[in-house]
Amino acid sequence: MENFIYDIPTKVYFGKQQIQHLGEIASECAKKVLLVYGGGSIKKNGIYQDAVAQLEQSNNEYFDLSGVEPNPRVETVRKGVALCREHQIDAVIAIGGGSCVDCAKVISAGVYYDGDVWDFTDNPNLITKTLPVIAIITLAATGSEMDGIAVISDMNKCEKKPIRNLLMRPKYAILDPTYTFTVSKYQTAAGAADILSHLMESYFSNQDAYMQKAVAEALMKTVIKYGPIAYEEPENYEARANLMWASTWAINDFLKYGNTVAWSVHAIEHQLSAFYDITHGIGLAILTPSWMKYIMNDKTIPDFAKFARNVWGIEEQDDKKAAYKGIEALQNFYACLNIPKTLQEVGIQSSEHFEVMAKQAVPYLNNNYYPLNQDDIVQIYKDCFHEGE
Repeated sequence: MENFIYDIPTKVYFGKQQIQHLGEIASECAKKVLLVYGGGSIKKNGIYQDAVAQLEQSNNEYFDLSGVEPNPRVETVRKGVALCREHQIDAVIAIGGGSCVDCAKVISAGVYYDGDVWDFTDNPNLITKTLPVIAIITLAATGSEMDGIAVISDMNKCEKKPIRNLLMRPKYAILDPTYTFTVSKYQTAAGAADILSHLMESYFSNQDAYMQKAVAEALMKTVIKYGPIAYEEPENYEARANLMWASTWAINDFLKYGNTVAWSVHAIEHQLSAFYDITHGIGLAILTPSWMKYIMNDKTIPDFAKFARNVWGIEEQDDKKAAYKGIEALQNFYACLNIPKTLQEVGIQSSEHFEVMAKQAVPYLNNNYYPLNQDDIVQIYKDCFHEGE
């Protein structure tokens, strides 16, 4: 296990009615706040009103930035930075899923930067100071409420890029599982796939990291158990609570520290979202089995066999057969959530962009679990056209 420094300063308020702490939280770090959210769902289900009531009670002045996209656009981030400067905002409150939190994070950093926020995608060290970010989560998926990563898109360039800087890690997070009761089946499925992908990206590494991988296995089994329950019973509190907490721990660095990893499938999927604006979790679910099959060889088979046995309960003694049965179990899990199996099912009908997509993905695949070049990535995209190919 490698050396590391463990410091995750996000204070989490987990459970029912934890929104009641928002006023005191906001007052600790701000007088004026920017509320960052997506469409109108948080007003229909009352979450927006809950938040505003707490802010008004604590005499916090608030301003709105609505309309954050599922793959947050750099233009929206720029708009948020302008609002913060215009109104002298002290903190940014994101209400929603990972897209809203990511948008809020980059806004918080952009306020203190004289250049354009897109510069952060090439050099995150340009971030030297941020406004406090408070995350109120309404979708268990990205775990962005407790990490220092944000992903933003410039659809004019067909680019979707991550920004990593620990200064962006939220100061507070409010996680009320009841806020996810109204999440659609489609988004519940996509969220479960996203959580599972985060765990698998850390799990498949070239480090021994026994403890981290054992925890990852337990978290994967949590998603496998409760994902289908939340899908079928949207107001099942235990299911929603377990998914929400697993989402946070899948990507808050706990599994990564001491276990050096460089993610593979996420970098490949980001190009799908950049070019076709598809739902991130769905893209990950389509790509992951093809990635697994593509890199299957004598080196990786033992890891995939372990995954099959410890996560899915596969009893096959032959490693290669067990490995493929594990992939089949993963595909069956996605199927029980009615997740599309192929790129064609999400509207991608040709391979015209695959070469440039693969080229853009390659720089983010350095030192990953299994080396991939541009041709490899193109083939993985092609393998996702038809199930079983």
